[in-house]
Amino acid sequence: MMNASVQTINQKTATEYLKFFYAPLRSEIIQLSAQDNFAGIIQSTINYLRNLLQEAKVNIIAHHIMLMEMIYKSGDSYVKDMIENLFVRSFESFKKRAKIAQWKLLYRYMPVSFQIIYNDQQKQDKIFFGK
Repeated sequence: MMNASVQTINQKTATEYLKFFYAPLRSEIIQLSAQDNFAGIIQSTINYLRNLLQEAKVNIIAHHIMLMEMIYKSGDSYVKDMIENLFVRSFESFKKRAKIAQWKLLYRYMPVSFQIIYNDQQKQDKIFFGK
């Protein structure tokens, strides 16, 4: 039996996925993509999820986190770095803005790979910044 090779997702391919996954942000993503601003695209997804958090739409946020993990798993090193350093890093602000029950639910639905990255980031922040 042959294994189908998984294609590595680069910045351009990731952008196409994000246009599809985040339909309300499509025009913003297109504009940022034209400026070759992948970090801006990731930040716009974070801002969108923060707005959903204000509306207490935790299940939708959890779904989007799982979609981002799908990109992360197949992403090249640049895509992975951006997701780790912007998207996963933003979870701390979600934790601060969410009610305790909301955060627990979000964390429970968070893919294990993101939980590990998030927890490692928290440990590093504690070592470097005393947080």
